[in-house]
Amino acid sequence: MVKSIYLPLDNSAYSLAGVDLAIELASLTGASLTGSHVYAAKLHDRRFRQMEGGLPAPYQKEEKLIEQREVHDDLITKGLSVISDSYLDVFDARCRAVGLEGRRVNLEGKNWQKLVEDIAASDADLVVMGALGLGVVAHSQIGSVCERVARRIERDLWVVREIRPRSEGAIVVALDGSPQSYGGLMTALELGKVLDRHVEAVAVFDPDFHYVAFNSIAKVLSTEAAKIFRFEEQEKLHEEIIDAGLAKIYQGHLDVAVNLAKEQGIELKTKLLAGKPFAKLLEHAHETNPWLMVLGRIGVHSAPGMDLGSVTENLLRLGKNNLLLSARCFEPPIEHIEETTMAWTEEALVRMTRVPEFARGMARKAIVKHALKMGHTIVTSDVIDACMSTIPSAAIDRYAEKHNLPREKMGGKCPFAHS
Repeated sequence: MVKSIYLPLDNSAYSLAGVDLAIELASLTGASLTGSHVYAAKLHDRRFRQMEGGLPAPYQKEEKLIEQREVHDDLITKGLSVISDSYLDVFDARCRAVGLEGRRVNLEGKNWQKLVEDIAASDADLVVMGALGLGVVAHSQIGSVCERVARRIERDLWVVREIRPRSEGAIVVALDGSPQSYGGLMTALELGKVLDRHVEAVAVFDPDFHYVAFNSIAKVLSTEAAKIFRFEEQEKLHEEIIDAGLAKIYQGHLDVAVNLAKEQGIELKTKLLAGKPFAKLLEHAHETNPWLMVLGRIGVHSAPGMDLGSVTENLLRLGKNNLLLSARCFEPPIEHIEETTMAWTEEALVRMTRVPEFARGMARKAIVKHALKMGHTIVTSDVIDACMSTIPSAAIDRYAEKHNLPREKMGGKCPFAHS
């Protein structure tokens, strides 16, 4: 559970709502609290110098300019520091009101840069930050500081979008089968217990993209190219198999989530939706008004090094509810995944009967893990062969020695490969 909470502060309504939320969580979990404010004295000093040319004539005399520069430097540096301390005093007062003690951090520099640096150097496992700051206007979607911090930190980030507390509303977690989304699920289950909130899981698959892609391809393919591509067969394949397969995959993610929740004594409500993921999640949030939505920072199709997945980025900009971007990764036990999403052909099952009984469980787990890594949902003989080919020769030697099997009779293969 959360052990250390970091709060960037600017005394805006969203920031103060985040303080109250973090204090509630810290009171229930014993987590430590750190309040931080960044002021930009050097930025204001540079801007003042750039405006010197617009000063009235009496103030543009050299003696007067030098005097004004000294006075301004002193006032800005001290003044902004005093303002920053005042923001932190508000944080202190709210902590003390409930018997908690918060750590204060007063930083000078570019706000988002200093926050990213300080968060990286801290032991915080959760950052609670207002979605918008003092510069909010009617058409604001997400504050620039919040967005820049969200893209650059590797911690869980709770983006506060609701400034009025409410007791109703569930915690909704979006699942796509990625370790990040399952990590978000585990965090959501923990928060649900601590905060006494219902937890729900939603999975969205997109059946429309393939139709759009096929229609686009149909417009550019020549008759000859269509024959080579076997366009009509491919389109029929998608209509009859792919869409149903996608639904099964994402329902499998929900089934895995149900089993994980059941292990913790939680009955998880689930919902499978079809459509553009970010749009359907926004619609679902509009209909159900969750108290908190939890998403992985990146998704199942994200490449390594990605800062935010496209669904998460859209929810960050367009969502109206509190949002938790989960950096935590969790891989469900192989048994759960196999039970809900994996099937075996008869030939593959026959192959498994040749495995010594004491090693069968381990072998099955290795094969399922390999199949999942390669994106298979059905284990066939060629999947087993591919898995066995990844076993190092030294491992085979150890197996042969342990079970008194002549190495030459094994032919350099796993003992339960095709004979």
